[in-house]
Amino acid sequence: MTHDMVTALRPLLTAEASAEAYSTGTEPGDLEQAVWLRLLERLDAEDPPADPQQWLRRAVRSEARRTRRTSRLERPYAAEPVDDGERDPEQLALVAARGQALREAVRRLPGRCPRLMEALLSPEDPTYREIAGELGISQGSLGPERSRCLGCLRRLLSPEVAAR
Repeated sequence: MTHDMVTALRPLLTAEASAEAYSTGTEPGDLEQAVWLRLLERLDAEDPPADPQQWLRRAVRSEARRTRRTSRLERPYAAEPVDDGERDPEQLALVAARGQALREAVRRLPGRCPRLMEALLSPEDPTYREIAGELGISQGSLGPERSRCLGCLRRLLSPEVAAR
C-alpha cells in the first residue's frame, strides 16, 4: 500500500513543491524530501491519511511556511568561517605549547628585541613607521634591528627545536 501511495503521490508532490519553492527561497527537492519524511513519520505513527492528495497539499504548504520562518531567522556569516583544518585536541594543545614557547623565548631576548618582536607579532599589524615611533628608533634601522633580533631568537629556540 505504501509503495502504491508513493508512486501515486510523486507527480502531485513534485508539482506542489515546485510551485511553493520559489516563495521559500529553497529548492523544490528540499521541500519534497521534507514532505516525504513527514509522510513516512505519519505512516509509522498512524494510519495513512484519509485523503492523501489533500494531506499532501497541506503538508507542502506547511513545510513552505516553516522554511520561510526559519530562513527569516537565519543570518549569513559576514565572512567565510575559518576552517581550522579539523584539528583534534592534541594538535590544538601542541600549537598552543609552541606559541607559549615562542612568547617565552621572545621575553628572554636582549635589549629592545622583546618589544620589537611583540610589535611585529601584534594582531593589530602595525606599520614599520608605527613600530619605529613606538620604540623611538628610526624607521631605517628597524630592518637591521629586526634581523638581529630574529637571529637571537633562532639561537634561543634552536636547542628546543632540535630536542623535538
